Amino acid sequence: MDIVSVVASRRFSAEKMQKVNLFDTPRMFCDLYCFAPGQEQKVHTHPKEDKVYFVLEGHVTFRIGDEERTVGAGHAVLAPMGVPHGVRNDSDVPAVLLVFMAPNPNY
Repeated sequence: MDIVSVVASRRFSAEKMQKVNLFDTPRMFCDLYCFAPGQEQKVHTHPKEDKVYFVLEGHVTFRIGDEERTVGAGHAVLAPMGVPHGVRNDSDVPAVLLVFMAPNPNY
């Protein structure tokens, strides 16, 4: 059984948002995205993969297609395949997201 401590896995850097891999299989991956205030994941697209973001801590602004919305802890956001998406932390506090993507583009 694979078990990880999400809290102990959190990692922040002043330079850029940190991706921390928790699980990685040929079918999906699960990462933590750790954003210090002012950091972002630039808008990008995955042609064959769906991505789910779950906000664990803080508030972040999502851009999914032409929509932008700020959401906080306890909310999940879907970025369907082929739809441009990105995340930014405009707040004054760190934000942590649990991210699932399937299928795994690394295989």
